[in-house]
Amino acid sequence: MLKLIRLVTIGILFGTAYPVLAQNPIIQTIYTADPAPLVYKDTVFLYTGHDEDKSTWFVMKDWHVYSTVDMVNWTDRGSPLSLQTFSWVKKDAWAGQSIFRNGKFYWYVPMNEASGKGMSIGVAVSNSPTGPFKDALGKPLVHSGNGDIDPTVFIDDDGQAYLYWGNPYLKYVKLNEDMISYSGDVVDVPLTKEGFNIRYKDADKRPSAYEEGPWLYKRKDLYYLLYPAGGVPEHLAYSTSKSATGPWAYQDTIMTVIKKGGAFTNHPGVIDYKGKSFFFYHNGALPGGGGFNRSVAVEEFKYNADGTIPRIEATIAGVKPVQNLNPYQITQAETIAWEEGVETAYDPKTGVYVTEISNGDYIKVRSVDFGKGPKSFDASVANATNGGSIEIRVDNATGPLLATLVVKPTGDKQSWHTQNTKINYKITGVHDLYFTFKGGEGDLFNFDCWKFKN
Repeated sequence: MLKLIRLVTIGILFGTAYPVLAQNPIIQTIYTADPAPLVYKDTVFLYTGHDEDKSTWFVMKDWHVYSTVDMVNWTDRGSPLSLQTFSWVKKDAWAGQSIFRNGKFYWYVPMNEASGKGMSIGVAVSNSPTGPFKDALGKPLVHSGNGDIDPTVFIDDDGQAYLYWGNPYLKYVKLNEDMISYSGDVVDVPLTKEGFNIRYKDADKRPSAYEEGPWLYKRKDLYYLLYPAGGVPEHLAYSTSKSATGPWAYQDTIMTVIKKGGAFTNHPGVIDYKGKSFFFYHNGALPGGGGFNRSVAVEEFKYNADGTIPRIEATIAGVKPVQNLNPYQITQAETIAWEEGVETAYDPKTGVYVTEISNGDYIKVRSVDFGKGPKSFDASVANATNGGSIEIRVDNATGPLLATLVVKPTGDKQSWHTQNTKINYKITGVHDLYFTFKGGEGDLFNFDCWKFKN
């Protein structure tokens, strides 16, 4: 992605400059869209689309994965799935969702067929939540019309799996246990006033407020179907049922149209994690952002006593951490709460790492528990020249200086060495950690991982 213009000086979100405590959008290194969170064991994996820079349409060529255990620091896991994975497609890597079953991860994604037949839904499979994924079928799983986009997948308590999708229609199938085939017919869901409310925009073109992007899940004895609604610009609404197949009863708006810092589309995703509930969506709030350059955000919420979902406000503050980060274990440099200026890249040997580091850039890591205090700091870095340093600070990007690691030449930008510095400032307890990068002109060095020692 092109380097973001200095957010603290001229970046605008919801009509105001980014504050130091900004958390939303949660990914800043690229434009991300259509969030699909998945809780697997003790980790949240976030599957997203990727809007190409400076797009004037939904130009999307691959999907990305991020993970977190604290909901505020997100580790970039790279792009394990792209259009190139599927031999039968041409373009449009749009909104998908991944699910775990029988030791494998299945990622359902819509794409435009090379044959000219339009959009259809494929499925990729992997043994790992972060891939690599491969085409499970070598052909579409579903092709029922040119609106076959935005699949959502759900496994009910009895083991029956469902795949819903569609714009302008809403359809579903019952997936077989192998998750790459289905039984029975493709079912059209009636888009009635009772199920999906009245449409106020373009009412002559569509029968209800339902637009696209369904998200299906169950809580207690109630099934929820969330979706973008109302026409463009979209708001987010939901319906409920006593069955995964309906009939559906319209409930209410969840998130209104985001007027400042928003995109004309939106896309919901919901999880429960460590005793809390989280609502994912996207906006257009990063510099250069908008309807075709979107960014994923998240809010915490609590269900009403009757199981209904309250109105959720889009914020820049985001969520609070559900646990603290342990700095005495190896942490990937691409584990980021907020960054300014840097980007990430992938190498088959190294994996994902931080690159495009320039003077004045920084990485923020939230809620780091230093305990009784560290004595030294290790970082795995690579650079061809003696070009820079890492200022290790707390509380803000110009806060108390724990130490400065002067990055020594390693011979090449893919020649990784662990370098060390002593901690000169006594720090204890929980703080936000900042890596502030200093040096001369151009790219300074690459940064792979770090660890404190006590």
